[in-house]
Amino acid sequence: MSFSPAASTLFGLPPAVVGAIAGVLVVAALFGALVIGRRTGRRAIASRMASLGARLGDGPGPDASLEEGLTYLETVTGAATEAVAATSADALRLRRAVDTLPEGVIICDESGTVLYRNPRASELMTSRAGDALAAQAVTDLLSAAWADGSAEKVIELFGPPRSTLSISARLIDDGRRPVGVVAMIEDISERRRLDEIRRDFIANVSHELKTPMGALGLLAETLMIEKDKDVANRLADRIHTEAFRVSRIIDDLLDLSRIESEISPPREPVQVALVMAEAVERIRSMAEQRSVAIAMIEPEPNLVVLGDRRQLTSAVHALLENAITYSSGGDTVTVSAAGDPNAVTNDGANEHHGIVAISVVDRGVGIPARDLDRIFERFYRVDYGRSRETGGTGLGLSIVRHVAQNHNGRVDVVSREGEGSTFTLVLPLFNRL
Repeated sequence: MSFSPAASTLFGLPPAVVGAIAGVLVVAALFGALVIGRRTGRRAIASRMASLGARLGDGPGPDASLEEGLTYLETVTGAATEAVAATSADALRLRRAVDTLPEGVIICDESGTVLYRNPRASELMTSRAGDALAAQAVTDLLSAAWADGSAEKVIELFGPPRSTLSISARLIDDGRRPVGVVAMIEDISERRRLDEIRRDFIANVSHELKTPMGALGLLAETLMIEKDKDVANRLADRIHTEAFRVSRIIDDLLDLSRIESEISPPREPVQVALVMAEAVERIRSMAEQRSVAIAMIEPEPNLVVLGDRRQLTSAVHALLENAITYSSGGDTVTVSAAGDPNAVTNDGANEHHGIVAISVVDRGVGIPARDLDRIFERFYRVDYGRSRETGGTGLGLSIVRHVAQNHNGRVDVVSREGEGSTFTLVLPLFNRL
């Protein structure tokens, strides 16, 4: 790729100098491409430069004119610029793609210098007091991966808020030698929490079913050899009670499973007054057995919510059942509803203008402050002995919470030990247009 002395001159320069300028430009373009290619891969650069060489061929012949030399020079610089620009675009596209990953990514070169850190990595390592531990763990794993090829670790950050990070590091090579290390940081806090809930749920279900089933077996064996009719009748009555308890646990589990699976239940306008009346009617026999009165304050007929009537009735029924369970004979449980068309709630995705608050008030034993954060957990009981005595399954408030979430609402509780409790189911008000 050179000019012969017989060729024309460029700005008074010999043809050999013109050829040298073209060569220098190509080399400079190649060097710039390789600098960029350090981050995007040398193979991409090599491919583009090979394509460039194929396009340019061997250059002008020895008898080329000045115009041909200038044209070739322009082609060389344009092609080289195009190769560098294309490589830069690939690098930018790759960087933007990694920026959107939900995992943190950190890339270091062979000297340990951080070349790149995506926004998620910065967020996970610079937003809390415990992140010094995360930063040290990443540094240690990068060193270990450089020595061993890979390394992994799970660390617990006790916050607040408490979180769990899974960190893994891998060696990067170009096929001939190591060129750096990449670390991936994943926040697995929610996954860990769900695993704990699943384990607790299985353990609790096993315990809740084992107790009445064991009692059923023992009572049945005793009944088989019992000769006294009165004692046999009492045993049969106990068997019936325990069998009913097992049936209630299974029914509540099925209801909870159904409600959890119906994240987006059928939506239709539902009158709050009808939901309250149906729930009161379903719980009336239990209230009479416990000698607890139910006072229903009729809400305004225009209070309407958009949702699943069956789920909403189950939620109000569960609140009433909980209130009756922890009330004493002669107490009164009050259920009422009120609307506020000016209130604004946000479920994380949308704003809702107007709310309906369905409240259930009792004057029972109340809830200790230490238990308020846990009462909506499955099978959690404030007074375990009392709940077992009255036949509670420990699933009612969990059902209420899931119904509220399915309807973009929430459930609030205000309680004082020894003074009673007020549970409020807050739902978006349906505004007819």
